[in-house]
Amino acid sequence: MAWDYESVAAELLACEDEVRDREPISDEWPELASDVAGAYGIQDANLAKRLARGEKLIGVKLGLTSRAKQQRMGVDMPFVAWLTDAMILPAGDPVPQDRLIHPRIEPELVFVMKDRLEGPGVTAAQAMAAVGQVQGGGEVIDSRYKNFRFTAGDVIADNASSGAFSTGPIAVRPEDVDLSTEAVLVEVNGEIVDSATGAAVQGHPGEALALAANDLAKRGLAIEAGWIVLTGGITDAYFATPGTSIAFHFTNLGSVHFHSGDE
Repeated sequence: MAWDYESVAAELLACEDEVRDREPISDEWPELASDVAGAYGIQDANLAKRLARGEKLIGVKLGLTSRAKQQRMGVDMPFVAWLTDAMILPAGDPVPQDRLIHPRIEPELVFVMKDRLEGPGVTAAQAMAAVGQVQGGGEVIDSRYKNFRFTAGDVIADNASSGAFSTGPIAVRPEDVDLSTEAVLVEVNGEIVDSATGAAVQGHPGEALALAANDLAKRGLAIEAGWIVLTGGITDAYFATPGTSIAFHFTNLGSVHFHSGDE
């Protein structure tokens, strides 16, 4: 078929709703692979469909903000995507296997905004001054593409593999924690398998926040007061197959626990 922004947005949302994956759209529409502006147009059309069915926009997320994640996924740029209230995973609830295709979970540093942040030209210092609180968290990513195979255009169009997210029990003011040295240990089924610090996210998560504000400004948009911002995976993401337990233990921000439940 001949693809356009609306039809791609509808197909990717249908894949999510029907819990099915597919080959990348760029296999059939090669121009999408490098069409970043067009991919964001698809992402925005996808958001419009979510809002029309009753979801509420609550923030933004960043994808591939760490160099390691970029290299792993074969995409050489970070990007921004949308968060809605339907993506919230309450603490203690199982990862919903019945509505996810192949969920993977990664640790995040999470901001809650106290002020509106509008680009262009936002610096990391200006971005951090707009943050009200910082939390540890985790994002459940779930690509609509088979084997997480995609180009930059594909993954942007797919709302940066959005799935669900949870935040931890501790919230601090940004000036009370050094986010570049804030460490996280990744525990899978009782074994520590990975670790990193906030410096993995663009050198400092504030740089990722500034990037998001400046990127949104290109589309005439801003980060609004009260929004949640997921700043990007600190480590690799780990598959949440049924029966798996995953925890992220932060130095100062407490622990975030996930259990993946049954099929």
